[in-house]
Amino acid sequence: MDINKKTVIEKRIQKTGKNLIKNNMEFYYAESKNDVRPIVESLLKKGDVITNGGTVTMAECGLSDLLRSPDYTYLDRTGKSREEVEEIYIKAFSADVYISSSNAITENGVLYNVDGNSNRVAAIAYGPKSVIIIAGYNKIVKDIKEAEIRVKREAAPPNCIRLECPTPCRETGECISLSKSDRQITDGCASEGRICCNYLISAQQRQKGRIKVIIVGEELGY
Repeated sequence: MDINKKTVIEKRIQKTGKNLIKNNMEFYYAESKNDVRPIVESLLKKGDVITNGGTVTMAECGLSDLLRSPDYTYLDRTGKSREEVEEIYIKAFSADVYISSSNAITENGVLYNVDGNSNRVAAIAYGPKSVIIIAGYNKIVKDIKEAEIRVKREAAPPNCIRLECPTPCRETGECISLSKSDRQITDGCASEGRICCNYLISAQQRQKGRIKVIIVGEELGY
């Protein structure tokens, strides 16, 4: 990456990080995805029960081997039946550690997440003792309005393709609500496969340090 562009990106990351700390979240900076694993490992304890939301970012950072270590109990959804996956969703609420990404992070230190099944937004909001959010710098936005647009244009469409959800945005590349002049933040399609069902804005946290946010100086995930 061009050094001048990298400097600007890092300034924006640090600004966002300072505001995450003000909101009682912990902040960590990883220069690249290769630096994420040691940070995550430092946040885990031997014997921890760990699970995760659906996150492309986690896979890009190569954390599977770490989580499958005999040092931890990993509630892994890979290759499980629907019934088994649902059971893991419930068990996630009593997990020691929950790992996810975020659809967007505002410069003033607020997490914005939108979900279909909503197991992810539920676990981020309440339950697991520790929540680790891993996000590329491309997830940083100015405010909630930009976060909304980011989900409707950059996050939901590729996720619908990945998950094979039959939605209009899968076909057109953006949410149908973007054409509305009087659009509300929760507007979207009426498809049975809609993945934008429940919305979570995580601002200042009562439980200081429960949410740890790792922002990576690379573009990762959707």
